[in-house]
Amino acid sequence: MSQTQERTEILIGKQGLNYLQGLNVLVVGLGGVGGAAVEAVARAGIGRLTIVDHDSVGLSNMNRQLVCTHSAIGQDKATAMGARVLDINPDIQLNAHVGFLNYENMESFLKAGDFDYVIDCIDSVACKTVLVATSQALNIPVASSLGAGGRLDVTKAEITTLDKTYNCGLAVNLRRKLRRAGASLDYPVVFSGEFPIKPLPQAPVGNDPNHLPRAVNGTISYMPNLFGFMLAGFVIKQLLDKQPV
Repeated sequence: MSQTQERTEILIGKQGLNYLQGLNVLVVGLGGVGGAAVEAVARAGIGRLTIVDHDSVGLSNMNRQLVCTHSAIGQDKATAMGARVLDINPDIQLNAHVGFLNYENMESFLKAGDFDYVIDCIDSVACKTVLVATSQALNIPVASSLGAGGRLDVTKAEITTLDKTYNCGLAVNLRRKLRRAGASLDYPVVFSGEFPIKPLPQAPVGNDPNHLPRAVNGTISYMPNLFGFMLAGFVIKQLLDKQPV
């Protein structure tokens, strides 16, 4: 028994560990939710992991994102998170992809990856829609994180399906776009039914006058990470339940 996984083996047995070692998981979006999901998946013993993000680490991420340390400021999130994953599990087969997945490249990316599960931690509803709809069309299991911003109460976080969510503006927009795409709304998500605290008034994004203003949601250290750990835990359990007897 590997000492690094001796406590996990007590729960899922050697067969379970071997099964996870042969699986391939994709996590898209490496913010507060995605970073926690990646870490939980890596520590659980998944053998192959692809992580994707186009953004870089900034000081405003410090209050909630595992990828954010002072030594990582300015690095691509995929690069920084990839280094953290390999420091946790040097034997994992890791693909850290710095880039943006959208309508043009999503299908080819998913087809080439041969993924056993997709974990969606994207902020953009448009890109989120494409990832979920394409995963469903390719019969790849997918689970999404909804809005963790503006919330404080951990007891309100739960796993359900998108069609059963409430008090979440992101979910409303995602449902509308997925309906237009002909995708199913009956798929797993992590969300909070807590009524969100109002964000700051809308402000321009960076210094680019062409970027539309956006509201800035308040966040706290534990809530996005809780979402990420819950999502990873749900996915790992789903995968283990499908292993051959």
